Parts: sequence; structure tokens; C-alpha cells
Amino acid sequence: MKKSGNACYHSVQNFLSSSLISKSVKMKIYGDVILPVVLSGYEAWSFTLRVTENRVLRKIFWHKNDEVT
Repeated sequence: MKKSGNACYHSVQNFLSSSLISKSVKMKIYGDVILPVVLSGYEAWSFTLRVTENRVLRKIFWHKNDEVT
């Protein structure tokens, strides 16, 4: 099941880091698409779940400074 969670995350990775999509839509995708797939494989792996969750949330909320100052 870990492979399913990774595949699900990687399929939407670019979408989650896009500045064109609102954070609320990204969180909705995370809660409705990614989290159920990840949870189905990690019933007893709370640490691994936390790492996976943090990776997705960083992708949603972390801002890259692409501008040159």
C-alpha cells in the first residue's frame, strides 16, 4: 500500500506546488484524494503517516522565491 500512497502523491505533486491553484482547493484534494489512499496502507505506521503528511503539506504551503532581487 505504501506504493499506492506514493503514486497518488506523485501524480498530483506539480498540482500541489502550483501558484495558480488556491490553498483551499489543494487542501480539499489532499483530504479527498491523497489522504484516503495513504491511510489505507498505514494503519499502524503513524510515524510514516506523519512524514507523508508533512511532505504533502510542505508542497501546498511552502513558497519558493523565484524572483531575483
